[in-house]
Amino acid sequence: MGKVKVNGRQAVIGDKVDPRRDLVMVAGKRVEQKGERMYVMLHKPRGFVTTMRDELGRRDVTQLVKDAGARIYPVGRLDKDSEGLLLMTNDGEFANLMMHPRGEVPKTYRVTVRSKITDSQLTALSTGVEIDGRHTLPALVRILQEEEGRAVLEMIIHEGRNRQIRKMCEAVGLEVVRLKRTAMGSLRLGMLPQGRWRRLTQQEIRDLIKTAKGKKETEKA
Repeated sequence: MGKVKVNGRQAVIGDKVDPRRDLVMVAGKRVEQKGERMYVMLHKPRGFVTTMRDELGRRDVTQLVKDAGARIYPVGRLDKDSEGLLLMTNDGEFANLMMHPRGEVPKTYRVTVRSKITDSQLTALSTGVEIDGRHTLPALVRILQEEEGRAVLEMIIHEGRNRQIRKMCEAVGLEVVRLKRTAMGSLRLGMLPQGRWRRLTQQEIRDLIKTAKGKKETEKA
């Protein structure tokens, strides 16, 4: 067995370890406790699918978290051609809460479209458009940049329907050329490099749960 360190210090016989708080490393690798719940934020690159089994043999996001030390799964979807923040976990209850229709945590996207956007298109996206036979909920939409033949939007939605942003833009005649999820609730992607992941802090987990549960309680009231 390689060198054992607890919280960065060389371990000695008789050391006591609290698996909930202490970081144990053997030969430079973290020792995961069996049954440990893991909450991860991945910066998903384009070209990876979020399905666990793909009949077409395409690359999936689990390949990017092989070194996480536990088998974790995507929370919701981010289509192959999209990039950005993707939650992954082995906590089914947490995943269900994040994806529940009544507790959908707001998601923020940076959307690049191939043409300028008109006032009527902006209004339609904000108030709701019909996709797949149902109207979308109101969204927050603002223009970040605009130049000849191109516009960059920020869109915040409270649903998680399949390819929703792309379909909303298509419904008003806009072609999406780049789509990046930058935040979920107060959790922001920040400077996390593409293809890399990090654990969520306990405060970040609590904030996400509070946002989802708070929204559900509001729906019931």
